[in-house]
Amino acid sequence: MTVADLTEPATSGEALEIADQDLVKLASPGLRARRVIVRLEGGTVVYHRTSVRVRTRTTMSPGLVGYGTCGPRRKGSSVNGVPLRPGSMWAAEAGAEVAFVVNPGFESVSAAFTPDEMQAHFQGRQREANLAMPKGAEILQRDPAAVRRFFTWGKRLVTTAERRPELFNDRRDTRVAAEAELLEALIGALSATTGSRLPRRDDTRRAQSRIVKDAEECALAHMGARLYVTDLCTAAGVSERSLEYAFKGIMGMTPVAYLTRVRLHRVRQALLAATSGSTTVSVEALNGGFWHFGEFSRAYRDCFGELPSETLRRAVAADRT
Repeated sequence: MTVADLTEPATSGEALEIADQDLVKLASPGLRARRVIVRLEGGTVVYHRTSVRVRTRTTMSPGLVGYGTCGPRRKGSSVNGVPLRPGSMWAAEAGAEVAFVVNPGFESVSAAFTPDEMQAHFQGRQREANLAMPKGAEILQRDPAAVRRFFTWGKRLVTTAERRPELFNDRRDTRVAAEAELLEALIGALSATTGSRLPRRDDTRRAQSRIVKDAEECALAHMGARLYVTDLCTAAGVSERSLEYAFKGIMGMTPVAYLTRVRLHRVRQALLAATSGSTTVSVEALNGGFWHFGEFSRAYRDCFGELPSETLRRAVAADRT
Protein backbone atom coordinates (compact mmCIF):
# COMPACT_ATOMS: atom_id res chain seq x y z
CA MET A 1 0.00 0.00 0.00
CA THR A 2 1.38 3.39 -1.00
CA VAL A 3 0.10 6.85 -0.04
CA ALA A 4 1.41 9.89 -1.90
CA ASP A 5 0.52 13.54 -1.27
CA LEU A 6 1.31 15.16 -4.60
CA THR A 7 2.43 18.77 -4.82
CA GLU A 8 4.70 18.58 -7.86
CA PRO A 9 3.09 18.09 -11.31
CA ALA A 10 6.36 16.87 -12.83
CA THR A 11 6.46 13.81 -10.56
CA SER A 12 2.75 12.94 -10.59
CA GLY A 13 3.31 9.77 -12.60
CA GLU A 14 6.05 8.32 -10.41
CA ALA A 15 5.36 4.98 -8.68
CA LEU A 16 2.06 4.54 -10.55
CA GLU A 17 2.79 1.01 -11.75
CA ILE A 18 -0.48 0.41 -13.56
CA ALA A 19 -0.22 3.35 -15.98
CA ASP A 20 1.88 6.20 -17.34
CA GLN A 21 0.48 9.57 -16.36
CA ASP A 22 1.16 13.12 -17.50
CA LEU A 23 -0.42 15.95 -15.50
CA VAL A 24 -0.84 19.64 -16.33
CA LYS A 25 -2.28 22.16 -13.88
CA LEU A 26 -5.01 24.30 -15.44
CA ALA A 27 -5.12 26.74 -12.52
CA SER A 28 -2.41 28.76 -10.80
CA PRO A 29 -2.79 27.74 -7.13
CA GLY A 30 -0.38 25.08 -5.91
CA LEU A 31 -1.22 21.45 -6.53
CA ARG A 32 -2.44 19.42 -3.57
CA ALA A 33 -3.49 15.96 -4.61
CA ARG A 34 -3.58 12.58 -2.94
CA ARG A 35 -3.05 9.18 -4.47
CA VAL A 36 -3.47 5.91 -2.60
CA ILE A 37 -2.46 2.62 -4.23
CA VAL A 38 -3.63 -0.64 -2.67
CA ARG A 39 -2.07 -3.77 -4.14
CA LEU A 40 -4.26 -6.83 -3.80
CA GLU A 41 -3.32 -10.40 -4.66
CA GLY A 42 -3.24 -9.69 -8.38
CA GLY A 43 -5.23 -6.53 -8.99
CA THR A 44 -4.62 -2.96 -7.89
CA VAL A 45 -6.94 -0.22 -6.63
CA VAL A 46 -6.02 3.45 -7.03
CA TYR A 47 -7.75 6.38 -5.36
CA HIS A 48 -7.16 9.96 -6.57
CA ARG A 49 -8.23 13.34 -5.23
CA THR A 50 -7.16 16.79 -6.48
CA SER A 51 -7.42 20.34 -5.12
CA VAL A 52 -7.10 22.22 -8.42
CA ARG A 53 -8.33 21.88 -11.98
CA VAL A 54 -5.96 19.58 -13.87
CA ARG A 55 -5.59 17.72 -17.14
CA THR A 56 -4.13 14.23 -17.02
CA ARG A 57 -3.35 11.85 -19.87
CA THR A 58 -3.16 8.33 -18.50
CA THR A 59 -2.04 5.31 -20.54
CA MET A 60 -2.66 1.79 -19.25
CA SER A 61 0.46 -0.32 -18.76
CA PRO A 62 1.07 -3.42 -20.92
CA GLY A 63 -0.84 -6.50 -19.87
CA LEU A 64 -3.46 -4.66 -17.80
CA VAL A 65 -7.04 -3.53 -18.26
CA GLY A 66 -8.46 -0.71 -16.18
CA TYR A 67 -11.90 0.44 -15.03
CA GLY A 68 -12.87 3.47 -12.99
CA THR A 69 -15.47 5.94 -11.89
CA CYS A 70 -15.70 9.16 -9.92
CA GLY A 71 -17.25 10.48 -6.74
CA PRO A 72 -20.21 12.84 -6.52
CA ARG A 73 -18.18 16.05 -7.06
CA ARG A 74 -17.78 15.59 -10.81
CA LYS A 75 -19.51 18.71 -12.18
CA GLY A 76 -17.58 20.22 -15.07
CA SER A 77 -15.20 17.23 -15.35
CA SER A 78 -14.79 15.06 -18.43
CA VAL A 79 -13.11 11.91 -19.75
CA ASN A 80 -11.92 11.96 -23.37
CA GLY A 81 -14.11 15.02 -23.75
CA VAL A 82 -17.31 13.34 -22.52
CA PRO A 83 -18.88 15.01 -19.46
CA LEU A 84 -19.01 12.83 -16.36
CA ARG A 85 -22.55 12.11 -15.18
CA PRO A 86 -24.09 9.87 -12.52
CA GLY A 87 -23.34 6.33 -13.68
CA SER A 88 -20.34 7.27 -15.83
CA MET A 89 -17.46 4.78 -15.98
CA TRP A 90 -14.30 4.49 -18.06
CA ALA A 91 -12.63 1.34 -19.29
CA ALA A 92 -9.28 0.98 -21.04
CA GLU A 93 -7.32 -1.91 -22.51
CA ALA A 94 -3.52 -2.12 -22.30
CA GLY A 95 -1.88 0.79 -24.08
CA ALA A 96 -5.09 2.84 -24.36
CA GLU A 97 -5.02 6.48 -23.28
CA VAL A 98 -7.68 8.16 -21.17
CA ALA A 99 -7.63 11.97 -20.95
CA PHE A 100 -9.18 13.57 -17.87
CA VAL A 101 -10.04 17.22 -17.26
CA VAL A 102 -11.23 17.51 -13.67
CA ASN A 103 -12.18 20.22 -11.20
CA PRO A 104 -11.17 20.82 -7.56
CA GLY A 105 -12.55 18.22 -5.17
CA PHE A 106 -12.69 15.53 -7.87
CA GLU A 107 -12.27 11.98 -6.57
CA SER A 108 -11.87 8.75 -8.51
CA VAL A 109 -11.51 5.05 -7.84
CA SER A 110 -9.84 2.90 -10.49
CA ALA A 111 -9.05 -0.79 -10.59
CA ALA A 112 -6.57 -2.65 -12.81
CA PHE A 113 -6.26 -6.38 -13.48
CA THR A 114 -4.70 -8.69 -16.00
CA PRO A 115 -7.24 -10.19 -18.40
CA ASP A 116 -6.35 -13.65 -17.02
CA GLU A 117 -7.25 -12.56 -13.49
CA MET A 118 -10.65 -11.35 -14.63
CA GLN A 119 -11.20 -14.49 -16.71
CA ALA A 120 -10.37 -16.74 -13.75
CA HIS A 121 -12.79 -14.87 -11.49
CA PHE A 122 -15.61 -15.11 -14.03
CA GLN A 123 -14.96 -18.80 -14.68
CA GLY A 124 -14.91 -19.56 -10.96
CA ARG A 125 -18.42 -18.12 -10.72
CA GLN A 126 -19.58 -19.55 -14.06
CA ARG A 127 -20.22 -16.07 -15.45
CA GLU A 128 -17.99 -16.03 -18.54
CA ALA A 129 -20.88 -14.74 -20.64
CA ASN A 130 -20.72 -11.44 -18.75
CA LEU A 131 -17.03 -10.88 -19.48
CA ALA A 132 -16.46 -8.09 -22.01
CA MET A 133 -12.96 -6.66 -22.15
CA PRO A 134 -12.64 -3.01 -23.21
CA LYS A 135 -11.49 -2.21 -26.72
CA GLY A 136 -9.33 0.88 -26.67
CA ALA A 137 -10.67 3.51 -24.28
CA GLU A 138 -14.43 3.38 -23.68
CA ILE A 139 -16.80 5.68 -21.81
CA LEU A 140 -19.69 3.69 -20.37
CA GLN A 141 -23.02 4.75 -18.92
CA ARG A 142 -24.36 2.34 -16.31
CA ASP A 143 -26.95 2.34 -13.53
CA PRO A 144 -25.94 5.20 -11.18
CA ALA A 145 -26.73 3.23 -8.01
CA ALA A 146 -24.55 0.27 -9.05
CA VAL A 147 -21.68 2.54 -10.10
CA ARG A 148 -21.96 4.47 -6.85
CA ARG A 149 -21.66 1.18 -4.92
CA PHE A 150 -18.45 0.36 -6.80
CA PHE A 151 -16.99 3.79 -5.97
CA THR A 152 -18.08 3.59 -2.33
CA TRP A 153 -16.67 0.08 -1.91
CA GLY A 154 -13.34 1.06 -3.48
CA LYS A 155 -13.02 4.19 -1.35
CA ARG A 156 -13.87 2.20 1.79
CA LEU A 157 -11.17 -0.33 0.90
CA VAL A 158 -8.62 2.47 0.48
CA THR A 159 -9.62 4.08 3.78
CA THR A 160 -9.21 0.74 5.58
CA ALA A 161 -5.80 0.21 3.98
CA GLU A 162 -4.66 3.67 5.10
CA ARG A 163 -5.72 3.00 8.68
CA ARG A 164 -4.44 -0.57 8.86
CA PRO A 165 -1.83 -1.14 6.13
CA GLU A 166 -0.66 -4.36 7.76
CA LEU A 167 -3.92 -6.04 6.73
CA PHE A 168 -2.88 -5.72 3.08
CA ASN A 169 0.90 -5.70 3.35
CA ASP A 170 1.20 -8.81 5.53
CA ARG A 171 -1.92 -10.92 5.00
CA ARG A 172 -2.55 -12.76 1.77
CA ASP A 173 -6.03 -13.87 2.86
CA THR A 174 -7.10 -10.22 3.18
CA ARG A 175 -5.76 -9.37 -0.28
CA VAL A 176 -7.49 -12.37 -1.87
CA ALA A 177 -10.83 -11.62 -0.19
CA ALA A 178 -10.66 -7.90 -1.00
CA GLU A 179 -9.87 -8.60 -4.65
CA ALA A 180 -12.84 -10.96 -4.97
CA GLU A 181 -15.17 -8.37 -3.43
CA LEU A 182 -13.76 -5.65 -5.67
CA LEU A 183 -14.33 -7.74 -8.79
CA GLU A 184 -17.88 -8.48 -7.70
CA ALA A 185 -18.57 -4.77 -7.20
CA LEU A 186 -17.05 -4.01 -10.60
CA ILE A 187 -19.07 -6.75 -12.31
CA GLY A 188 -22.21 -5.43 -10.65
CA ALA A 189 -21.55 -1.95 -11.99
CA LEU A 190 -20.65 -3.09 -15.50
CA SER A 191 -23.66 -5.41 -15.73
CA ALA A 192 -26.19 -2.82 -14.59
CA THR A 193 -27.03 -1.30 -17.97
CA THR A 194 -29.65 1.41 -18.20
CA GLY A 195 -30.65 1.04 -21.84
CA SER A 196 -30.25 4.77 -22.35
CA ARG A 197 -27.93 6.18 -25.00
CA LEU A 198 -25.36 8.86 -24.44
CA PRO A 199 -26.48 12.26 -25.79
CA ARG A 200 -25.54 12.97 -29.39
CA ARG A 201 -23.65 16.07 -28.29
CA ASP A 202 -21.09 13.72 -26.68
CA ASP A 203 -19.94 12.84 -30.21
CA THR A 204 -19.08 16.50 -30.69
CA ARG A 205 -17.18 16.55 -27.41
CA ARG A 206 -15.20 13.45 -28.42
CA ALA A 207 -14.29 15.11 -31.71
CA GLN A 208 -13.18 18.24 -29.85
CA SER A 209 -11.06 16.13 -27.51
CA ARG A 210 -9.27 14.62 -30.52
CA ILE A 211 -8.64 18.10 -31.92
CA VAL A 212 -7.09 19.18 -28.62
CA LYS A 213 -4.91 16.06 -28.52
CA ASP A 214 -3.68 16.56 -32.09
CA ALA A 215 -2.81 20.19 -31.43
CA GLU A 216 -1.07 19.35 -28.16
CA GLU A 217 1.01 16.62 -29.76
CA CYS A 218 2.03 19.03 -32.52
CA ALA A 219 3.14 21.60 -29.94
CA LEU A 220 5.14 19.00 -28.00
CA ALA A 221 6.76 17.63 -31.14
CA HIS A 222 8.03 21.13 -32.00
CA MET A 223 8.89 22.36 -28.51
CA GLY A 224 11.57 24.87 -29.49
CA ALA A 225 9.81 26.24 -32.55
CA ARG A 226 7.68 29.34 -32.95
CA LEU A 227 4.23 27.87 -33.53
CA TYR A 228 1.23 29.86 -34.67
CA VAL A 229 -2.45 29.06 -34.41
CA THR A 230 -2.46 28.28 -38.12
CA ASP A 231 0.17 25.59 -37.53
CA LEU A 232 -2.05 23.98 -34.90
CA CYS A 233 -5.06 24.17 -37.24
CA THR A 234 -3.07 22.38 -39.93
CA ALA A 235 -1.97 19.66 -37.49
CA ALA A 236 -5.54 19.11 -36.27
CA GLY A 237 -7.10 19.50 -39.73
CA VAL A 238 -9.63 22.12 -38.61
CA SER A 239 -10.38 25.81 -39.00
CA GLU A 240 -9.22 28.40 -36.48
CA ARG A 241 -12.77 28.77 -35.18
CA SER A 242 -13.13 25.00 -34.67
CA LEU A 243 -9.79 24.91 -32.85
CA GLU A 244 -10.89 27.73 -30.56
CA TYR A 245 -14.23 26.05 -29.82
CA ALA A 246 -12.51 22.74 -29.08
CA PHE A 247 -10.09 24.20 -26.55
CA LYS A 248 -12.73 26.35 -24.89
CA GLY A 249 -15.12 23.38 -24.71
CA ILE A 250 -12.65 20.81 -23.36
CA MET A 251 -10.04 22.84 -21.47
CA GLY A 252 -11.89 26.07 -20.75
CA MET A 253 -8.89 27.96 -22.17
CA THR A 254 -7.70 29.33 -25.49
CA PRO A 255 -5.31 27.16 -27.51
CA VAL A 256 -2.40 29.55 -26.89
CA ALA A 257 -3.03 29.74 -23.12
CA TYR A 258 -3.28 25.98 -22.74
CA LEU A 259 -0.29 25.08 -24.90
CA THR A 260 1.82 27.71 -23.14
CA ARG A 261 0.99 25.99 -19.88
CA VAL A 262 1.92 22.59 -21.32
CA ARG A 263 5.29 23.95 -22.42
CA LEU A 264 5.86 25.51 -19.00
CA HIS A 265 5.38 22.08 -17.45
CA ARG A 266 7.91 20.56 -19.84
CA VAL A 267 10.46 23.24 -18.96
CA ARG A 268 9.88 22.57 -15.27
CA GLN A 269 10.48 18.84 -15.80
CA ALA A 270 13.81 19.65 -17.47
CA LEU A 271 14.85 22.04 -14.69
CA LEU A 272 13.97 19.55 -11.96
CA ALA A 273 16.05 16.90 -13.74
CA ALA A 274 19.10 19.19 -14.02
CA THR A 275 22.47 18.47 -12.46
CA SER A 276 25.28 20.89 -11.67
CA GLY A 277 26.40 22.62 -14.86
CA SER A 278 24.10 20.56 -17.11
CA THR A 279 21.83 23.39 -18.24
CA THR A 280 20.63 26.93 -17.62
CA VAL A 281 17.24 28.58 -17.36
CA SER A 282 17.81 30.38 -20.66
CA VAL A 283 18.63 27.14 -22.48
CA GLU A 284 15.54 25.37 -21.19
CA ALA A 285 13.33 28.40 -21.91
CA LEU A 286 14.50 28.40 -25.52
CA ASN A 287 14.07 24.62 -25.72
CA GLY A 288 10.49 25.17 -24.59
CA GLY A 289 9.81 27.77 -27.26
CA PHE A 290 9.98 30.81 -24.95
CA TRP A 291 11.91 33.63 -26.60
CA HIS A 292 11.10 36.51 -24.26
CA PHE A 293 12.79 35.63 -20.96
CA GLY A 294 10.99 38.23 -18.87
CA GLU A 295 7.54 37.06 -19.99
CA PHE A 296 8.64 33.46 -19.52
CA SER A 297 9.75 34.06 -15.92
CA ARG A 298 6.48 35.79 -15.06
CA ALA A 299 4.38 33.03 -16.61
CA TYR A 300 6.46 30.38 -14.85
CA ARG A 301 6.08 32.07 -11.46
CA ASP A 302 2.33 32.49 -11.96
CA CYS A 303 2.01 28.79 -12.76
CA PHE A 304 4.34 27.25 -10.16
CA GLY A 305 4.73 29.89 -7.45
CA GLU A 306 8.49 30.31 -7.90
CA LEU A 307 10.96 31.62 -10.44
CA PRO A 308 12.62 29.14 -12.82
CA SER A 309 16.01 30.04 -11.33
CA GLU A 310 14.75 28.89 -7.94
CA THR A 311 13.63 25.57 -9.40
CA LEU A 312 17.03 25.02 -10.99
CA ARG A 313 18.87 26.02 -7.82
CA ARG A 314 16.91 23.49 -5.76
CA ALA A 315 17.47 20.72 -8.32
CA VAL A 316 21.23 21.32 -8.41
CA ALA A 317 21.43 21.46 -4.63
CA ALA A 318 19.55 18.18 -4.35
CA ASP A 319 21.89 16.59 -6.89
CA ARG A 320 24.95 17.60 -4.86
CA THR A 321 23.68 16.06 -1.62
